[in-house]
Amino acid sequence: MVQRLLTKGIRKARRKIAVRAGRRRKDRPEHHASMKLGPGWHERNFLTEVIIPTMFARRDGSKLKPEFPAVSEGQVCITWIGHASFLIQTSRTSILIDPIWAKWLKVFKRIKHPGFEIHDLPDIDLVLVSHAHFDHLDRKTLRTVAAEQPIVVPEHVGNLVHDLGFNRVHELKRWESIEHEDLKITLTPAYHWGARMLHDSHRGFGGFLLEFDGRSIFHCGDSAYVENFFPKIAERSAVEIALLPIGAYDAPTKRNVHMNPEEAVQAFVELKAQKLVPMHYGSFRLSYEPPHEPPTRLIERAREVGILDRVHVLTEGQPVVF
Repeated sequence: MVQRLLTKGIRKARRKIAVRAGRRRKDRPEHHASMKLGPGWHERNFLTEVIIPTMFARRDGSKLKPEFPAVSEGQVCITWIGHASFLIQTSRTSILIDPIWAKWLKVFKRIKHPGFEIHDLPDIDLVLVSHAHFDHLDRKTLRTVAAEQPIVVPEHVGNLVHDLGFNRVHELKRWESIEHEDLKITLTPAYHWGARMLHDSHRGFGGFLLEFDGRSIFHCGDSAYVENFFPKIAERSAVEIALLPIGAYDAPTKRNVHMNPEEAVQAFVELKAQKLVPMHYGSFRLSYEPPHEPPTRLIERAREVGILDRVHVLTEGQPVVF
């Protein structure tokens, strides 16, 4: 009798788990990467090889006092802050994308200082956040920069930023756009995932296309490289400056969720963009590859395919006018 009840209870619990799992899969956005562990994930120890040594390593880099130039009409000034964080300035508007000044992401130590101190920012008119991961959506940073300006996030991410001090939260669906001052901002697809925790895989994710005065900047967010993915973005929108991730490709999970430098070059070619600015490397060790490896591989591959003169490797905290 007891055995039958236990068996019945186990079967009932399994059915509930299966139903919930089915709902979670159904709720996942399009282009959601597989969360299955890749082959060979167990062959190395990320804790002892990367996390613990990084905890005791000295933080690199220097915090500069930035001198932001005057931006004329038709120009754009791009300042890489570190990781996927950028300050974009037009003649009328200052935009922050994925700002993060955190020194730690839980157990992940920041290994390179942000390019400048957060209090040296100019007045920010608009904030964009590509997805809810802790290395892109940092609530403490966002609370500091919030000054009753709007913030733009993918759908189902708004509840993470509503209480931080922004006057309006725009939640965009894929290919949805808003206009702000001289800007048109469009949420573009990415091949990634957006869960803040394990249970909220319904959250949206993507990149941003900024268009103004005949110029365009594409911030990819996080994305793996997938065949025929970036040509479809190029079909929808012309890209001039592509900010593409090149790090975190040797992940301890072995999941295909970030592109490597060679794939970033291929994505750049398929986007038919004019300038490539690499990002998402050097600030946090989120995977096995050494911090110096991504830009080295990027330059080597860019030279091989004949686009080295179109690659602009920025230094954190140094504004560049394009």
